[in-house]
Amino acid sequence: MKYVFNPGKGKSSILLIYTGGTIGMKIDPAEQTLKPFVFSQILEEVPELGKFACRIDSCTFDRIIDSADVEPATWKSLTELIEEKYDMYDGFVILHGTDTMAYSASALSFMTEGLTKPVIFTGSQLPVGAARTDGKENLVSAVEIAAAKDGAGHALVPEVCIYFGNSLMRGNRTTKVSSESFRAFRSGNFPPLAEAGINIRYDRNMIIRPADWNARPLFHKRLDTRVSILKIHPGITPQVVKNIVCGPETRAVIIETYGSGNAPSREWFIDLVREGIRMGKLIVNVTQCLAGTVDMNLYATGKKLKDAGVLDGYDCTTEGALAKLFHLLGQSEDNGFVAREFDKNLRGEITK
Repeated sequence: MKYVFNPGKGKSSILLIYTGGTIGMKIDPAEQTLKPFVFSQILEEVPELGKFACRIDSCTFDRIIDSADVEPATWKSLTELIEEKYDMYDGFVILHGTDTMAYSASALSFMTEGLTKPVIFTGSQLPVGAARTDGKENLVSAVEIAAAKDGAGHALVPEVCIYFGNSLMRGNRTTKVSSESFRAFRSGNFPPLAEAGINIRYDRNMIIRPADWNARPLFHKRLDTRVSILKIHPGITPQVVKNIVCGPETRAVIIETYGSGNAPSREWFIDLVREGIRMGKLIVNVTQCLAGTVDMNLYATGKKLKDAGVLDGYDCTTEGALAKLFHLLGQSEDNGFVAREFDKNLRGEITK
């Protein structure tokens, strides 16, 4: 992956990374279609950024990526870029399409361990040049948050986050819930880290801080993507379950269950789950609900899954569970290690 850098001038320390997405589009007056604008001209599009007492450098992927085309290779490129530029900037703002933003933010939260600086994802539902755009507010506030420091000079939010619709949310806790609303993302199981109104109010008790502010983060770039997702639904057939749970190319399976972790009580279903586990598959239980947690001790159907060896996903989002498995599977071929680490709260992704 190549990048085009446009260094700014001044005393600053924010790197603005444009990967693609609606926020970086303008309407071509001749063709009346959306096209990406040149990000070196960002101050022309959002002059409000010029009011910050910091330098804002811009970096654009040489190939703009539609959100639907984001892949783990994109996350690796972002992680490598942040690692390369980490000592040069006080914070990073990543402009990204909304459809897969929660997946990308979740992934980078696991790929960057021990952050001392903010990595803030944002985007918009309307192009930044549109009359009613949400892009300007999202971008301006994301930059302000990325630059914010406490009295000791430490970053206020040294985490991977999503800023959208006046809320700053932990990246691995978010899910896109609307294709139209300006409040397109929700963090159903964890409160916002900050809310923007006239002022930006931070909930400092909820923010993760590094054990050592002087330590350099660890950047993990090895991912194993042999993970499938099975969404339970009425009328699901044994063949569908078998294809996913026992698929030869799958190392782990996320089962999106009902409510607090319930699935069909039919014997064929439990038998297929047991068969997958006998084959060496890791099977994780997360809820389909936007809020709430898995509790496999609550009902008999959940208890059967637990007894079969299914791992508890607690209150993790599907996006968070997927990214966590990609990361852990990439660290080791030992499924025992992966299962033990998955049960831990590594980056604030679960409540235990």
